[in-house]
Amino acid sequence: MKKLTLILALISFQSHAQDIASIANAFLNTLDNNQKSTAQYSLDDGERFNWHFVPRERKGVCFRTFSESQRSAALSFLKASLSDQGYTKATSIMALENVLREIENRTSTDTYRDPLNYYITIFGTPSAKAAWAWRLEGHHVAFNFASANNEIMSSTPSFFGSNPGIVPGGAEKGKEILKSETDLGFELINSLNAEQKKKAIISEKALPEIISFNTRKAQALSPSGIIYSELSKDQQKTFMKLLNIYVKNYQFGFANRLMEKINKAGIENLSFAWAGGFVGGTGNYYRIQGPMLLIEYDNTQTNANHVHAAVRDLTNDFAEDILREHYQKEHP
Repeated sequence: MKKLTLILALISFQSHAQDIASIANAFLNTLDNNQKSTAQYSLDDGERFNWHFVPRERKGVCFRTFSESQRSAALSFLKASLSDQGYTKATSIMALENVLREIENRTSTDTYRDPLNYYITIFGTPSAKAAWAWRLEGHHVAFNFASANNEIMSSTPSFFGSNPGIVPGGAEKGKEILKSETDLGFELINSLNAEQKKKAIISEKALPEIISFNTRKAQALSPSGIIYSELSKDQQKTFMKLLNIYVKNYQFGFANRLMEKINKAGIENLSFAWAGGFVGGTGNYYRIQGPMLLIEYDNTQTNANHVHAAVRDLTNDFAEDILREHYQKEHP
């Protein structure tokens, strides 16, 4: 039975560890020449760092312009770039634009709140050998990927958001896309004793936004809160569940590499900081950080029913070091 389980797991991994360059090229091959020119930039173009998670004008090719076959190819590209969990969250957040459109009393033809108002931008030429990068971005979804040797080497900066955090009414009433991120944060802070809370709580009032926002380079934040070694065994388990919720949004191979990097930097060096209330609806903020990692969560806007959550690699956002080295080898 164990052998069968291992074989099935291996099959699942192999099916998910797809040839990302081939999938990207399959998507590009569905585009006409005008769409391709809109979609592609050189790898060293500064546009690669022009990321954001709010509604705004964007570069790249938009889902709204796609035919059904192009949309299918674009979603296959996205699915190959994330885990099943991450893909489900991303597409659910995109669909949530329909709910937000109703809440704001916008028309069905409104494009400001639009589940098709999402863009794909490719930097360089998708290749199994050369370095290249790509971005999927729109309101409340932003992922910046980079590949070398046909492996995803970076998926950060990354951002998920949800407005509403919990759908208040209608056919989707009660839907909560980022439920685990919210619930585990509350579970951890409420498990702390008074002395632990003195270390973890950095403000009685929730911060109004994630501090890293859409900065080009994220920095470690201070104060850092309570460190991992100061938690009980059960609290450490909750901490790791929360950490894994974020890591497991990524494609399997990259998620493993990221966790290896976190472990190498030292789980004991991670910390947890909290600001705001201890129950839903009161507004809250938390962060997990360490020598190379920053995770921020904030739920304060729209009467504390509007979630922002981001992951930054403090040492290698946009895979700069890896891509620079690889690009120099290809173009000495």
